[in-house]
Amino acid sequence: MITVVSGLPRSGTSMMMRMLEAGGVPVLTDEKREADEDNLRGYYEDERVKQLKDDASWITEADGKAVKVISYLLRYLPEGHSYKVIFMDRRIPEVLASQKKMMKRRSEPVDEVPDDVMAGIFKRHLAEIDEWLGEQPDIETIHVSYNETLDDPEASAERVAAFLGGGPDIEKMMQVVDPKLYRQRR
Repeated sequence: MITVVSGLPRSGTSMMMRMLEAGGVPVLTDEKREADEDNLRGYYEDERVKQLKDDASWITEADGKAVKVISYLLRYLPEGHSYKVIFMDRRIPEVLASQKKMMKRRSEPVDEVPDDVMAGIFKRHLAEIDEWLGEQPDIETIHVSYNETLDDPEASAERVAAFLGGGPDIEKMMQVVDPKLYRQRR
């Protein structure tokens, strides 16, 4: 079984990966993308995920571990494995604000698409991927709210631990949730 942490970019996936790691779940990460001002505790990514569409052979390394896969790439998870997807949900205006802040900080061009248009695109994508996830026989999914996790880390940790069969240490998972890192409130 492979645990997949997914969601839109800037939706709390790194926080969930930290929670899982603290709770005792091994994580698959290449540690190439270091912590920075936008993710003070690190990104918990594996660059090979970006090539999932063209090469998924490495996914076997994630057996028994957690790996972060952005929602747009979930469709490329190869068959023949059992997946438990922890899908992070965050208020879309916060996702948009966080993305803009990160792009500005990196001196990258900020998308010219108005927020209401981007919000519509994100909402359609989330509805489509949720429907797709529900149709996959080898994928179980739980939705976890980033916002609710910050408000009540114990409840989220308990839900995730139960979803994963009760293995992760709930107390340790809760300890890594830091509401001070919640900066793009909307």
